[in-house]
Amino acid sequence: MDIQENIVNKVAQSGLISFDLADFYPAGERIVYDIKDNLFHGLILKEKDFREFIKEHDWSQYQGKHVAITCSTDAIVPTWAYMLLANRMSPFAATVVFGDLTALETVLFDRVLTSLDVEKYRDERIVVKGCGEIDIPVSAYVELTARLTKVAKSIMFGEPCSTVPIFKRKD
Repeated sequence: MDIQENIVNKVAQSGLISFDLADFYPAGERIVYDIKDNLFHGLILKEKDFREFIKEHDWSQYQGKHVAITCSTDAIVPTWAYMLLANRMSPFAATVVFGDLTALETVLFDRVLTSLDVEKYRDERIVVKGCGEIDIPVSAYVELTARLTKVAKSIMFGEPCSTVPIFKRKD
């Protein structure tokens, strides 16, 4: 007697849309430019020396890269110094932000999510994937949720087989 069982994929039949933020991960190398390397004794920015550095530095090495400008020491750095760095990097770098790598990722994802057409998710049941190979900043999940809440029927977090409810519109 040959018994054949029909395996039913209930996740596929559920009508859930899986949303993986990793699919929106902006390509490109991320680097940190630490202005501490331009400080005298790691504490003081000498304007004359810094302006000479700005003039002589090879800025083309930042071509196409996403750059976070920061200072990892407890020095007081004038705002204009960061502005000079941004001015010289911006013709080459894909992105220039003030802050650490987390701030950089936040800005990159914010740009992507701001341009996301959320209308295609109107009245949909969405599961936002929570685990993956790429480290997604929490800020991206917050921004996505804020945008999808306006249009989605429901939002869940996790995997379709095991979700945490986030939002359900009352009809």
